[in-house]
Amino acid sequence: MREEIIAFFSQFIHEFQLPLKSPVLIFSLVLFIILLAPIVLRKLNLPGIIGLIISGVIIGPHGLYILEQNSAVNLFSTIGLLYIMFIAGLELDLQEFKANKNKSILFGFFTFIIPLAIGFPVVYYILGYDINASFLTASMFATHTLVAYPIVSKFGIAKNQAVAVTVGGTILTDTAVLLILAVIMGNSQGSLNQAFWVKLGISLVVFVFIMFFIIPKIAKWFFAKLENEKHAHYIFVLAVVFFAAFLAEVAGVEAIIGAFVAGLALNKLIPHSSALMNRIEFIGNALFIPFFLISVGMIVDVSVIVSGPMAIIIAIVLTIVAISSKWLAAFFTQKVFKYSGAQRQLIFGLSSAHAAATLAVIMVGHKAEIIDENILNGTIILILITCVVASFAAEKAAKKIVIENEEDTTTLNTQSKKISNEHLLLPIENLKNMDKLLEFSIFIKDKKSSQPISVLTVVSNNEDASQNLNKAKEKLHEVVKQASASETPIQMLTQVDFSAISGIAHVAKKTASDIVILEWPQRVSFLDKLLLGKKVENIIDIIEKNIYFCELKKPLVSFKKIVLVAVPLAEHELGFEMWVQKVAKLSQELSMPIHFYCSENTKAAIEEVFKRNNLSATFTIKIFKNWDNYLILTKQVQDQDLFILVAARKGTASYFAMLDNVPNKLDKYLSKNSKIIIYPRQYASSPVLEGIEDANAETLNIGLEAIQKIGRGIGKIFKRDEEK
Repeated sequence: MREEIIAFFSQFIHEFQLPLKSPVLIFSLVLFIILLAPIVLRKLNLPGIIGLIISGVIIGPHGLYILEQNSAVNLFSTIGLLYIMFIAGLELDLQEFKANKNKSILFGFFTFIIPLAIGFPVVYYILGYDINASFLTASMFATHTLVAYPIVSKFGIAKNQAVAVTVGGTILTDTAVLLILAVIMGNSQGSLNQAFWVKLGISLVVFVFIMFFIIPKIAKWFFAKLENEKHAHYIFVLAVVFFAAFLAEVAGVEAIIGAFVAGLALNKLIPHSSALMNRIEFIGNALFIPFFLISVGMIVDVSVIVSGPMAIIIAIVLTIVAISSKWLAAFFTQKVFKYSGAQRQLIFGLSSAHAAATLAVIMVGHKAEIIDENILNGTIILILITCVVASFAAEKAAKKIVIENEEDTTTLNTQSKKISNEHLLLPIENLKNMDKLLEFSIFIKDKKSSQPISVLTVVSNNEDASQNLNKAKEKLHEVVKQASASETPIQMLTQVDFSAISGIAHVAKKTASDIVILEWPQRVSFLDKLLLGKKVENIIDIIEKNIYFCELKKPLVSFKKIVLVAVPLAEHELGFEMWVQKVAKLSQELSMPIHFYCSENTKAAIEEVFKRNNLSATFTIKIFKNWDNYLILTKQVQDQDLFILVAARKGTASYFAMLDNVPNKLDKYLSKNSKIIIYPRQYASSPVLEGIEDANAETLNIGLEAIQKIGRGIGKIFKRDEEK
């Protein structure tokens, strides 16, 4: 017994011998660091990223040597680095980037040429290295890794123009530096000939063709065919990222370029508010990216500082050149584009951290014996300092920008303020259409609103009401599962009423809903029209809210553009500004342009809303005058377009006779297309419901139930006659 106890403790102590060997123990330690380091640093008002990097220094081979740089650590580190670049490409606002591509190119030029122009003379003349070593070290100054990007993402300013310009410049300068690395390596090996340039050019062209022409088509087909297999979507995305990284290496550039390009290629197919995007960010920010930051700390050798005066001098010189040159690039960018001081600081914070590409350049140069130990050690110290400086600068700038945005928000009009606390109501009749309607609701919902999306099921008030109510609640659980994946709050509601329309109207008023999103009205029989009137007219007469009738036949990510027709005088309706903002938000989420067709006055009003609310969606406006034949615009709609018609209720400023029976007309001309009809809110309060509130509800219910029973009975008679 004693021997067994001794053996047990011996085995237990053996497991804790340094460096740790047990994969389970290593993973546990890393998870505890990921959990505790940011919490401790937050208490000290320091960015959590710094805690992860310092933790890596402590536990790494040059610290307490708790962990070693083995294959498992390198694998997770590589995944984390690729994840950072992939998310940066995925979150990049492509429309903002296209609108500011010249700014990205100019910033890329500044952040590339300034460090190179300062770095080469310093290394060549002051430090005394040869041309190859000086040029390679100077090109290292031009690189930067988006180590601080998770901070920007956390503060919700990833779509700020300064971020888009910086991320765009990152890919340009890193690509240029890594191409320079390939050239220097070829020159040092004596293989810098015509065959080298031909091979590099052809491989890059093939890589770009695969990523931007083949991968998006495969992804679109995959997402459409396996629409309900949500877990498969995430696995597919990961496979694309690593395949792109591999293709980039084959093409002669670094894997990080491939990961970024994968993010750009899938950008339009993964909306920022989607459940898939939430999964990607959650797993990356919780595991892979922190692992990479810890691994960055593990390569830092603090002992080089005391190894001799030359190592200290080189480390100081390299750090000063790296930080000052990146600050100058941010400064010139701010002056040219007239950015605020906070935006300049944000650009500096994002572009001053040196890690991934810097390591790639220096490690390759060291292995090829182009640079010596002093440059290598100095670069490692540079990495630690710049990551700390970048984290501080980015977090401070992000806080300033958030405060500035909040101050700008207070200057908006009353309608815009209301949107920040909006309430969406989604009545569900057919669960088959539920996925697309819920996804649409999530995309257009304002993220600042604390109100949940209310999902409603109306149950007929008859003898089976109680049983049907329980069935409805069970079905709504599926809705909650889908919404929870995107972290969107959902409120499940059930209403017992004599008709679906009446139930929706009562709940819309009770919950003070701003928008009611409904399924596309189905064609009704002549008998239903005779007894109850046209369904659409009943709905828009009784429900005075902003109403969206939606027929979404394809996944939203499959659309290429929005074709929107706004009737004359649409700007005079109370709900005008809200629908403009919602369409702009949908356009941003799906990275697709809007093509407006409207009158001259409506055009001016739309442009004013975009300007006042700083909406960044890409749009074009065409003046249309032949409103007696407005359905001719349906010829402009392609199969992969989302058609939206902004209609009007009878008696409103923008109503005209050609808007009668709109759903049937659109069914005739756009039977195979996805389409939405928007009825903007006109009244400040509900005139219809207020007028009948004092009526005896019980008597009204009994009367309508009687009409419904008569209608069902007559319908059965006609059905039997048809069968005979």
